Amino acid sequence: MRLGYFLSSEEHGPGDLVALAGRAEEAGFQGLWISDHYHPWIDEQGHSPFVWSVIGAIAQATEAMALTTAVTCPTIRTHPAVIAHAAATSAVMLPGRFRLGLGSGEALNEHILGGPWPSANVRLEMLEEAIEVIRLLWRGGQQEHEGKHYRVENARLYDLPEHPPPIYVSGFGPKATRVAARTGDGYCVTFADEELIGLFRQEGGRGKTVQAGVKVCWGPDEGRARSIAHRLWPNEVLPGELAQILPTPAHFGQAVTLVGEDQVAEAIVCGPDLERHAAKLQEFADAGVDELYVQQVGPDQDGFFEAYAAEVLPRFA
Repeated sequence: MRLGYFLSSEEHGPGDLVALAGRAEEAGFQGLWISDHYHPWIDEQGHSPFVWSVIGAIAQATEAMALTTAVTCPTIRTHPAVIAHAAATSAVMLPGRFRLGLGSGEALNEHILGGPWPSANVRLEMLEEAIEVIRLLWRGGQQEHEGKHYRVENARLYDLPEHPPPIYVSGFGPKATRVAARTGDGYCVTFADEELIGLFRQEGGRGKTVQAGVKVCWGPDEGRARSIAHRLWPNEVLPGELAQILPTPAHFGQAVTLVGEDQVAEAIVCGPDLERHAAKLQEFADAGVDELYVQQVGPDQDGFFEAYAAEVLPRFA
């Protein structure tokens, strides 16, 4: 399993994200994930830069790191024809290094234009059609599309990469996983779920890359690390569909008042014990993940990079 670094657009501003990408490459991580949000989950996280501007800067700040959006929603806030354009330009600037991660989105980011928030089934239907539009425009030439959810007229992308970037699709349940297997070149998850990964491969994903993301909070003091993780990422343990339907960071802030520090520490490995960190990462390898992207929660990024470069990355090399 390859280990990459997860750039949190919710926790870092644009300049810091670019610097962290370069630092991750220096430390020996083998790729990058970057989240694409309009809002952070909670106000305490404090950031949400426009990801496509940041990607352009990362292209200049790194030499060999592949980068995946984790994940972009191409259905409501941004029309798939615009995502096709943005992704094509990113792929030109990151030749052979860009992957477009797509998902059905959250109300937190997609409701901002004032439209209704569709049901999960409709969102998946929209995602499938959006992928069709994106692939159509990547063929080059003038294209048109008349579908149930999207219309494209007289559209042509003039700057295209030599080869279209792969599309990796997110899925958090059986139906979404089947969509990912049918439509994607790979699969994005945030859990070590052997059953769903097996379903993805069974339904058409055999031989395709499975990517996952995981959060840790390395720090020399476990108690302080637990406190940081609880302050910044209590939403990590919210159950069910809350992450998809709550509309604002304030609503998430209200929901996470019910989340205790012990709950967060069960989900996010905290502290200096790198054996525990490695064991958490191994869960993903055992579940069948090919590429795992590790997000360090909190400000001690340098300590994390030093610790992981010395003792964790060599175990998964």
